[in-house]
Amino acid sequence: MRGVILRGPGDVRVENRDDPRIVEPTDAVIKVAATCICGSDLWPYRGADDVHDAPMGHEYVGTVTEVGADVTKIEVGDFVVGSFFTSDNTCEICRSGYQSICIHRTPMGREGTQAQFARIPNADGTLVATPGTPDPDLIPSLLAASDVLGTGWFAAAVAAQAGPGKTVAVVGDGAVGLLGILAAKHLGAERIIAMSRHADRQALARRFGATDIVEERGAAGVANIKELTDGLGAHSTVEAVGTQESMDQAIRSTRPGGHVGYVGVSHDVVLEGRPLFYSGVHLHGGPAPVRRFLPELIRLIWDRAIDPGAVFDLTLPLEDATVGYRAMDERRATKVLLTV
Repeated sequence: MRGVILRGPGDVRVENRDDPRIVEPTDAVIKVAATCICGSDLWPYRGADDVHDAPMGHEYVGTVTEVGADVTKIEVGDFVVGSFFTSDNTCEICRSGYQSICIHRTPMGREGTQAQFARIPNADGTLVATPGTPDPDLIPSLLAASDVLGTGWFAAAVAAQAGPGKTVAVVGDGAVGLLGILAAKHLGAERIIAMSRHADRQALARRFGATDIVEERGAAGVANIKELTDGLGAHSTVEAVGTQESMDQAIRSTRPGGHVGYVGVSHDVVLEGRPLFYSGVHLHGGPAPVRRFLPELIRLIWDRAIDPGAVFDLTLPLEDATVGYRAMDERRATKVLLTV
């Protein structure tokens, strides 16, 4: 099959790879219908993570072509959506709602879903079948549910505690931040402040529900949010970048007693104990338990109540993945969908 390989920083290629096969009796194999490039893929692409000669991709939707002997809930022919971490969905951690920390989890990035086919470990606990074969126009939204929508949903709904009557600030205007805005809107937030410097992303933020835009960063950005909230700060803040600057901005933009949901993959983020102690802010986050939300998100997408697929602003065939990586790296695209 054809699949994306990262040979080294800046060196992404589409090459022949071995076809996936059933290894464990709990595995499934899917024919990938669509996959995409994640903002987190840019960390190794830029050399921030030491990755060489590795398959790429962890977001996927597709049709089941083969199942292992112990798979009982997923059937050949099902159109499925899965998470970027596999989970058994039965262990004590999964039952508490944190499938991304399942004691039997495996990272889908190890399999590499930017490919024509993919092996899915822990298939019964990882995959969720759609009610039928989706209309083609629903596939981008279902693909978004595999990671960025589920991550934004976790950040807003659980980690940042967004809800009716609250003001939500979102630090980061990538796909996760934008879908955090969509989630906050659906959850009933009264005011949603998007921190963005890019006109196209600002427009999508408003489409998803943002009521205010703050372009400044650092102290000036925090001051603007305080000005918009009677000097108090936001009730709920989504941190969707993963840098020191974004984390500092998120904490300082949140009122005492408020909640920061951090889902940006952290790189060299250090929290000073004393300022955090006196901030009175709740911090919660990490890798989103996307599997927890998939049934609800699939239902909302299937009923056309939400349109997270709008976050994809560039669609390319799998063979042009190199072009997609460059476009995202150069911020000419927010999120690239790869057709297979």
